[in-house]
Amino acid sequence: MTLSEPRGLRNNNPGNIRHGKSRWKGMAAAQPDKAFVRFKTPFWGIRAMTLLLLNYHRMGRNSVRQVIERWAPPVENDTGAYVSSVAQSLGVAPDAPLDWASDIVIANLVRAIIRHENGVQPYNLDLIHSAVRDARIG
Repeated sequence: MTLSEPRGLRNNNPGNIRHGKSRWKGMAAAQPDKAFVRFKTPFWGIRAMTLLLLNYHRMGRNSVRQVIERWAPPVENDTGAYVSSVAQSLGVAPDAPLDWASDIVIANLVRAIIRHENGVQPYNLDLIHSAVRDARIG
């Protein structure tokens, strides 16, 4: 990875998860980025994204709008554009409930967030599906 690559990709954290109280499984030992978590590999960053998304769902956030308003709050993002981008990518209305039982829907949500956060989505579907499945089993 080079400095010209998006920060999320450099940190193996394609969802740009900020540092907080959580000690994520797969966090890198060194955490040189003061704002965002660095993971050992993209798998661990994608898994952490999935866990956060599933937690949002458990808290009652069921639509793209409800999820993205929490993921990317308006105080630091153009949340409306983010909601539109993700909803369009998924082919759903922003306020339509998502099928949270479907690994395919969750994987597509993850892919859309990665693309919006980084401008690219470089990961293959096998990696994303593997991380989603692992997050579901804990």
